[in-house]
Amino acid sequence: MKRLILAGALLCSALFAYASEKAVPDWQDARVVQKNRYPMTATFETDGQKLSLNGVWRFQWYASIPERSMTFYAEGFDDSAWDTMPVPGMWELNGYGDPVYKNVGWAWDGQYKKNPPFPADWHNYAGQYRRTFTIGKEWVGKDVFLHIGSATSNVRVWVNGREVGYSEDSKLEARFDITKYVKQGENLIALEIFRWCDGTYLEDQDFWRLTGLARDTYIFSREKNRIEDIRVLASAAGVADIYAEVTKGVSSVEFTICDPQGKEVASETVTVTSKELSERKLPVVRSSLKVSDVKTWSAETPVLYTLKVASYDKKGQTEQTAIKIGFRTLHIEKGQFFVNGQPVLIKGVNRHEMNPYKGYVVTEEDMRKDILVMKQLNINAVRTCHYPNDPLWYSLCDEYGLYVVDEANIESHGMQYGKESLAHDPQYEIAHLERMKRMVKRDFNHPSIVFWSMGNEAGDGVNFTKGYQLIKSLDTSRPVHYERAEGGPNTDIACPMYFDYAQCEKYVSRTPYPPKPFIQCEYAHAMGNSMGGLKEYWDLIRKYPSYQGGFIWDFVDQALYQAKDASKYGTDHVFAFGGDYNDYDPSDNSFCCNGVIAADRTLHPHAYEVAYQHRSIHTTADDVMNGKVKVYNENFFIDLSRYSAQWNVEVDGVKVLSGSMNMPAIAPQSAQTVALGFDKATVEDIAGKSVSDADVYLNVRYVLRRADGILPAGSQVAYDQICINEKALPVFANNSGLPEYIDEGTHQVFSGKVKFDGAGAERETEWKAVFDLRKGGLELYELGGKQLMESALVPCFARACTENDCGAGQQKRTALWRDSALNTAEYDLIATDSCYRLQLIFKPFEEYAQVSMAYEIYADGTIVAVESLKDAGKLSEAKIMQRFGLEFAMPGEFSNISYFGYGPHENYCDRYSSAVMGLFSQRVEDQYHYGYVRPQESGTKTQVKWMEVTDDNGVGFRMTSDIRFSASALPFHWTEMDVYRLNNRQAHSLELKSKAFENQRSLGKTWVNMDLKQMGLACINSWGAWPREEHLVKPQEYTFRIYLSPVANK
Repeated sequence: MKRLILAGALLCSALFAYASEKAVPDWQDARVVQKNRYPMTATFETDGQKLSLNGVWRFQWYASIPERSMTFYAEGFDDSAWDTMPVPGMWELNGYGDPVYKNVGWAWDGQYKKNPPFPADWHNYAGQYRRTFTIGKEWVGKDVFLHIGSATSNVRVWVNGREVGYSEDSKLEARFDITKYVKQGENLIALEIFRWCDGTYLEDQDFWRLTGLARDTYIFSREKNRIEDIRVLASAAGVADIYAEVTKGVSSVEFTICDPQGKEVASETVTVTSKELSERKLPVVRSSLKVSDVKTWSAETPVLYTLKVASYDKKGQTEQTAIKIGFRTLHIEKGQFFVNGQPVLIKGVNRHEMNPYKGYVVTEEDMRKDILVMKQLNINAVRTCHYPNDPLWYSLCDEYGLYVVDEANIESHGMQYGKESLAHDPQYEIAHLERMKRMVKRDFNHPSIVFWSMGNEAGDGVNFTKGYQLIKSLDTSRPVHYERAEGGPNTDIACPMYFDYAQCEKYVSRTPYPPKPFIQCEYAHAMGNSMGGLKEYWDLIRKYPSYQGGFIWDFVDQALYQAKDASKYGTDHVFAFGGDYNDYDPSDNSFCCNGVIAADRTLHPHAYEVAYQHRSIHTTADDVMNGKVKVYNENFFIDLSRYSAQWNVEVDGVKVLSGSMNMPAIAPQSAQTVALGFDKATVEDIAGKSVSDADVYLNVRYVLRRADGILPAGSQVAYDQICINEKALPVFANNSGLPEYIDEGTHQVFSGKVKFDGAGAERETEWKAVFDLRKGGLELYELGGKQLMESALVPCFARACTENDCGAGQQKRTALWRDSALNTAEYDLIATDSCYRLQLIFKPFEEYAQVSMAYEIYADGTIVAVESLKDAGKLSEAKIMQRFGLEFAMPGEFSNISYFGYGPHENYCDRYSSAVMGLFSQRVEDQYHYGYVRPQESGTKTQVKWMEVTDDNGVGFRMTSDIRFSASALPFHWTEMDVYRLNNRQAHSLELKSKAFENQRSLGKTWVNMDLKQMGLACINSWGAWPREEHLVKPQEYTFRIYLSPVANK
């Protein structure tokens, strides 16, 4: 306690000393962070009056601070010509200024040199607010307070023409005691906000830079004799240690704990004495209450009790409040972090407070939606990057069960990490300490908060050393987290960002154990079509005890809704990213869109990978042929009796058996064999074929039998697919003979008839194929007089760059393959006993590679295309390629896709663990994921055995191979999805929609790609990291064989 009082006294004395200096204005003095702001306390409400000031305020915006009115706060000031502004509301989204997105640096970069503590005067806008409010007689005799939930970058307050105070720190509330400024009846309140102040140097987070009031603003009343603060430390042993601060008129305090059903389980009334005083010299009351048979809090079991606190004076009860508390204990031992004695796994995400329509303004509905999605994706932890959130967020995390890293509003990334870092700057010491201290004091009582974070990417120095000591003086029950401490003394957790697999394994494989638990504060950068390699991270996490998870960067795309002229852009809106609003503000482009989900909260395809890798029920084969599986419960606190298992057996993609059973109570961290209730004989009897002659898969999914928190009954929490038998790929044989042949010079024409099974009898249909010897490909194919091709079948080595490709410069590294033209150097045609063989050899790719195409053409219309890449002398010196495969286009009416492979969502060689093997029928217009804010590769499916692309009459092509391949069928060519070929870094995926002709596909094209191999997506980071070695398409010799057959299925 002495340490706490000493730390507080030093801080307060420094604040008062610096606040009195007049050398520079307070908003340019880093040592002045507030004037007359009420001390921070825990969040709780009493039975006093409360009046919301949310709504429409009178508002005046100024292009610069000197232009602002100096008398606007006066009671007689005429604001009739002013505009209006919603509160909460951000200026830039209500017509004043433009949103700016920056990852590193400030919104003035390029126009003004950083010079802390002085912000830029260029475009440093000012905004002034006015409104009135009325208080009745019930407020008289009470203390009245103003609460401003969030003001960016600062706020100055006047009430009834008198200045009340000043506050910085845009992500923690500013409260002011306005008792002496208000009167019964109508009152005038005036606020002034600057876009930037000295505190802006500590708010260089990777997010949109917006200005205004982002959270609730209201006034409330309190009794003179009252509870000032409450801090509760409730342990897993059932002991609640309570600290309460009261005003001097309070004579006693009553503490009561009620269980989740509302039953009183412990209570004590404590007499107030002056034996212990707080740093504010107010009486402190303590109590230690014991709850028998306590139910502990964890993310799996978010059990909340209610602590009721009532204050009394000589006349009786003055006020009362109630807060939710959770009993849980945190500790670190032998390189592991424990919750209630269990080394939990952190399946986390980073989350910014961001609404695509209102920016920083996030409603309770938004928060509940985010938590629902997190629970659906098996996310159990969240880091409040990089600032404290609205207090309601923590209450919801308490209620529904999420582990939280609560992070101070400190990031000065633009100052870098060396001697210029503000971590070493004495003039910013107070600001660092105040932001940490106020966060801890406000959020102390939330059981969901398991780590305090001192900030993000702000260097490491004396200000953080003092900050660590300060937090420990306030709370010894929680670990302190700080990434830039790099495992040093200023962090209790080894919490790096973007370590690759080898770096992770090097740390966690130390013996006998690492010095600190290893939990990456940021990893698996989810930018665009990404998250390739997430499985490999989780393989390591599940292998090494000290590797306890991490926080994916990040949860949701930070994109803003922007209306568009549909006649010009082909869409009535896009989701905007950096650079979309003007061409003079600095921008880091689409780097704000790194979400597991899209800005509108729809899922990105990689969200399924997150849900799968985060699952806590794992199913593996036991005697699977006879319906027995081994089920492992990865949870730490709950058994599996709350779930039912729903299963089915598919034979060659057709469901032949299904069932459901309530799960036994498999204990946490244990496995059990479960009999689902089928055997091999039953499967074969129903399928009408031997299991050994078919592709047979068991699918098992686990769903809630009853609602659990925010998840409704029936919600899926886990699934697995087990291969019972994989049928060998067929050996190709074709005895149809030679087709008709006509030599037309540069064009070689083949034709014949093909037979199809009909409803009553066989049907015979004519076909024709034309090869262009100059272009080196099959350029025309007719079936029954209908053209099946719009563009030739040719080799393809490129894909539309993903965001990770862009960050790694793959468009340059793969330029040899992306930019080289295919021109025939020589050709040869021979007739064999069974087919015609056409050999086409292309001009070499410089001195690196020789590419050729060989075609076998059969009488039944089947064409076997064999693509080969051979060494032209220096192949080993060539750069990697993005894919090795084939492409061609079909008319747009061929928009039906059927395939046997991984699905249903898009998947890649390093991101397919969440996909299941099966038979899928889909539409071409649904293949591209428009949720990616910028155009890029999309729609691929891997491990394909065969794919058909047909029109609505079942006419089209069937593609097979002698090896499983990857394939896609999209309404765009890769060049139409590539920001470099588009020459437009500000392109948006939604702008592609007009080219897809979704409602009239016959006007468009269907581009088909078939790949022997396509490079992975990667996820280590998005600014240079490559896919893992095994997921690259290296420069070496390849051969790829595709069987192209006409089909007419109806």
